[in-house]
Amino acid sequence: MSELIRSPFGPVDPREGFFYYDEKKATHAVNFVEKLIVHTKGRHAGAPFLLDEWQKKEIVQPLFGTMMWDDQYEEYVRQYRIAWLEMARKNGKSELLSAFALLGLVGDFEESAEVYSVAVDRDQAGLVYNTAKRMVELSPILSNRLEIIDSKKRIIDRKTNSFYQVLPGDAAGALGTNPSMVLFDEVLTQRDRHLWDSMRQGFGTRRQPIMIAATTAAYRTAAFALEEHEHSLRVRENQNLDPARFVFARNVPDDWDWTDEGQPPSGEHPKGTGWYLANPALGSFLNINNLRAEADEAKEKPTAQNSFRVFRLNQWVSQANRWLDMHLWDENGAVKVDREKLKGRPCYAGIDLAATGDFNAWVLLFPGSPEDPEAEGWTVLPHFFVPRPAVDRRSNMRSSFEVWERDGFLTVTEGATTDFKAIFRHIAKDAEEFRIRYLGYDPWNATQLINELEEHGLTAVKVPQSAARLNGPCKAIESALAGRELRHGSHPVLRWMADNVELDVTNDGLVKPSKAKSGEKIDGIAALANAFFLTALPEEEEAHVTFINFNETYSDSELEALLTPASRQAEREAYFFPDDDD
Repeated sequence: MSELIRSPFGPVDPREGFFYYDEKKATHAVNFVEKLIVHTKGRHAGAPFLLDEWQKKEIVQPLFGTMMWDDQYEEYVRQYRIAWLEMARKNGKSELLSAFALLGLVGDFEESAEVYSVAVDRDQAGLVYNTAKRMVELSPILSNRLEIIDSKKRIIDRKTNSFYQVLPGDAAGALGTNPSMVLFDEVLTQRDRHLWDSMRQGFGTRRQPIMIAATTAAYRTAAFALEEHEHSLRVRENQNLDPARFVFARNVPDDWDWTDEGQPPSGEHPKGTGWYLANPALGSFLNINNLRAEADEAKEKPTAQNSFRVFRLNQWVSQANRWLDMHLWDENGAVKVDREKLKGRPCYAGIDLAATGDFNAWVLLFPGSPEDPEAEGWTVLPHFFVPRPAVDRRSNMRSSFEVWERDGFLTVTEGATTDFKAIFRHIAKDAEEFRIRYLGYDPWNATQLINELEEHGLTAVKVPQSAARLNGPCKAIESALAGRELRHGSHPVLRWMADNVELDVTNDGLVKPSKAKSGEKIDGIAALANAFFLTALPEEEEAHVTFINFNETYSDSELEALLTPASRQAEREAYFFPDDDD
């Protein structure tokens, strides 16, 4: 064993027994790749696989050179058991996995090594194998030593009784394996963690096993991959949190203007900025003109924008089929919304109540601008409620929630479930300060609160949550945004939800916001759509909207004038929705 020093790639205050660095081990891994492996595609096919500096310094050397003391074996062994490699597409992930597969098979000093490629299905896993097979065929040394059994997608090293094998894309296929190395490609496609856990739990008898997972970012609906991504980022910030995990992740920050190419690596920004950060191969084997062409298309197509952000900028976005252009959304938030200046003005209210333990949204929609009720367009005044446990569950957003709560955009209630009393009190205050014409609601989970609100003076209208009924409100939202006439004051919670919305589209082209498809909460947009629905209703009479003030005493006749009896609900619904079953 060569002399060990503290790893230059580890934390400044490493945990005892971890983060030692063996230069010889790191150099061996680099030399194996560069001296025995060749490229297999394009103009570099057959040329030595010379690692770029970022591949060498940020992946290969720290991954294979970082050691730990194993008190069972009483020797230093490779520290990392999990490697998380996350970068944008076409930055050489699969080729690097193929090179690692051959290193694990014939260059890792492991007798009877078992190296496996796994992915969501056999074909995906076979991509890494096919490249590795071609690397063997093009290398005189490796082709002389290794035997390829292509019908079984298997490469054998008879000298050490070792093999490299593609596994079927399910957990059952992992039973009975004893892997020394696992290459896990495109984790984003995994529906759950069963295959991941099955492979990892096979490590038991190996001295220094490792699973190397490579992926691009995904939509936030990819729950398992998102969980591993978020854990990896926490480990990157504090390596002592999980010393067995190696993390290489290049993601463009969410608040970066995705159209800004950024700058190549420099002394000030060693990893580059913008596109260069997520694509370390730019300027080497990745051509920036391809990205520029895709970006030009994405500027015109919201769905292409999402694809560009995910696969080229390595950003985890909320929806596969983007509905709202967030740059356009932000332009509509340039004007501040002052609650005090809206007092006494007529408005429409939308409410969306969640399950008992999650977000609830209340949105007021005022005709006109914040300053002028006669202006074109609309002004939005939202508020949100959430129980404390729902905040705690979203550990990756906790700091945002704390800021939103502190700044008054969000009411976090105590207790495990929704505090409907807090929602009632907030609505009561709004009803006293604004002239609420109608309250639009999704009937799911709303009956009790809506009955109480009606008994105290609000005119409530059930909004069927069908594409036929919500298509018009969705188009109204789009039209207002396009005209820069949806003045929402850059409310941060509403913006977060707007960025989450994915649409359901019927065969005849009608649309509605989809809670099932959207990766995160969209309650504020659902409530806004409910409010917009009301703006198209005929106004036969001016609704009574003054809320009962329990600090005053009213006569029976005054109370009668304030109340909208619940018995009128069925009459109103029959008028507004004559053809609706519910």
